[in-house]
Amino acid sequence: MTAPEKAQALKALHEASEILRVVNVWDAISARNIAELPGTRALATAGHSIAASHGFPDGEIPLDLALSALSRIVEATDLPVSADLDAGFGNPGEAVRQAIGVGVVGANVEDRLAPLAESVSHVEAIVRAAEQEGIAFQLNARTDALVRGGDRPLSVSLGDAIERGRAFLDAGASLVFVPGVLDRESTERLVDGLGERRLSVIGLPGALTAAEYESLGVARISYGPLTQRVALRALRDLAEDLYGDGVVPEDTPELN
Repeated sequence: MTAPEKAQALKALHEASEILRVVNVWDAISARNIAELPGTRALATAGHSIAASHGFPDGEIPLDLALSALSRIVEATDLPVSADLDAGFGNPGEAVRQAIGVGVVGANVEDRLAPLAESVSHVEAIVRAAEQEGIAFQLNARTDALVRGGDRPLSVSLGDAIERGRAFLDAGASLVFVPGVLDRESTERLVDGLGERRLSVIGLPGALTAAEYESLGVARISYGPLTQRVALRALRDLAEDLYGDGVVPEDTPELN
């Protein structure tokens, strides 16, 4: 598929009645392995994981290095790729334009609870950049209303997420990503405030299942850096076993 075709495919997945489950990847080999699974419809990157794999803290990887990693992930699969672009690297419109240039057709861009007008202007810049590139870019506009809400009541943070999310949707975002452990009541309030198939969530420990979120009208679920953390734990467990005179399991698969 061409980039415009991939963008349209990702758009259709976001709008479908079935929740889109994206397992986050961080390099070409993780992308290729997940892409080969029959249930994979699209891929999403985890910015935290890409930064960590290059030795950077979350949010501190340079844009050129992030784009290089994204390019290799896109080249590893024929599926649509949605990228985590942190807060837009100081120029969200330009960051998205360059991401589109390496084949990315969607992205998370976080607001970090910046003033609403500033955050909306970032969404507008991204939408303009995508229009100029001629693709139906899928902006999964992230609001940190919950994760950066501090000690304010949950009801206040949810109200803030809805206000911000509506503004992002009005400015042209495809979805609103509200990270945090969302229970049924919180999810229902967000879906009611944003609309069905407009909310994107993260599958953290203690969260609802993907099927439960789907029944509540959620469009998309991703898993952030947790996929890399599970993979690294498996590596540590193997290393500890090898240090204890273990052997590599006979059913270890070959990598393609």
